[in-house]
Amino acid sequence: MRIQPLHILQPPAARAAAVASLPYDVGDLEDARREAQANPSSFLHVERPEVDLPAAFDFAAGEHHQTARRNLERLLKNGDLAPASRPSLYVYRITMGAHAQTGVVAGCHVDDYYADLVKKHEKTKKPTEDDRTQHVLQVGAQTGPIFLLYADQRELDGLVAGVTGGKPLIDFRAVDGIRHEVWPVPDTAAFQKAFASVPVCYVADGHHRAAAAARSGRELREKNPNHTGAEAYNWFMAVLFPASQLQVLAYNRVLRDLNGLSADALLAEVKRRFLVRPATSARPSSVAHVHMRLGGEWHELSWDPDPAADPVAALDVSVLQDRLLGPVLGIADPRNNTRIDYVGGVHSAEEVGQRVDDGRAAVGFSLHPTNVSQLMAIADAGQIMPPKSTWFEPKLRSGLFVHPVR
Repeated sequence: MRIQPLHILQPPAARAAAVASLPYDVGDLEDARREAQANPSSFLHVERPEVDLPAAFDFAAGEHHQTARRNLERLLKNGDLAPASRPSLYVYRITMGAHAQTGVVAGCHVDDYYADLVKKHEKTKKPTEDDRTQHVLQVGAQTGPIFLLYADQRELDGLVAGVTGGKPLIDFRAVDGIRHEVWPVPDTAAFQKAFASVPVCYVADGHHRAAAAARSGRELREKNPNHTGAEAYNWFMAVLFPASQLQVLAYNRVLRDLNGLSADALLAEVKRRFLVRPATSARPSSVAHVHMRLGGEWHELSWDPDPAADPVAALDVSVLQDRLLGPVLGIADPRNNTRIDYVGGVHSAEEVGQRVDDGRAAVGFSLHPTNVSQLMAIADAGQIMPPKSTWFEPKLRSGLFVHPVR
């Protein structure tokens, strides 16, 4: 992998906690609006500019992107963000409870994305990809880093450990209790050399952001008659983490109705397709097990894995979809069907049960998390995972690193 030091915009250490925000696609818009209104320094004003606009804003004209650009200029003017003194790599550690993961913030080459050295495991939706591309182009910056992973490398582990032995440049605990630490890398050449031995990396989270960053770079290149290859838009900003450090949580499902079936009829159909017994908890303890919330009770659904199944068909989310959600509950296209919702995160199993019990959903399914090895195997095979198969947590904060592309 080629990596490159980036000349970024960054908040002063004393302002980092106030500026840093969750990514644009995490959390409810109304919650984000309240947070942004209470904090004019929040990067939500750039990353999710809808917080500053009425519900009926002119989406087609890009009013939200123009607002984001003005808000970025305001943060710079007010000193909430400032250009770094020089191009650099950074080490970024995120700690949630007992779990910590440490990655390298760097530029990855747009050409490597299109050459599939940056491997993907999800399809993107064109309207979302188009919109995020326009966000980069009109704001003039990539506002959120891409979350990438790579197979562990001992040399890189040693280099990262050498950097984190010093005092961090930025160190704060966000309102959700998650700690964020940032160190600049003094010897970028050593990191670049070490990453040159990493054959590929994988998009863990942020397929739309990745596609938008690569597309905007290619579009700026095509529009520049004096293109040299040295321009900032040739690189997109990412945080690269070793695979073994990542924490994947379950991405669960709830359905608004039972597709015309009674609860008893659905349970009978389930028993034709799975081994069913009462579940003692909301969370399945292993793969090939799904817990279903129906009629105020948890039911354990299990099956014997097929050793001949391909990597995608073997996933628990695929088995649930192919055996039950599609043929019985009528969710033929889980990517676009409005009858199904997805619940991810630390407390997602409990949320599934609560939604069913209070009537917001008719049935819910709690799954065992997909693991990183499965993700990598599917991407290596050139296949696509079902939608909402993985939930990575903790999330990267936006606003700690902003990459101007022109």
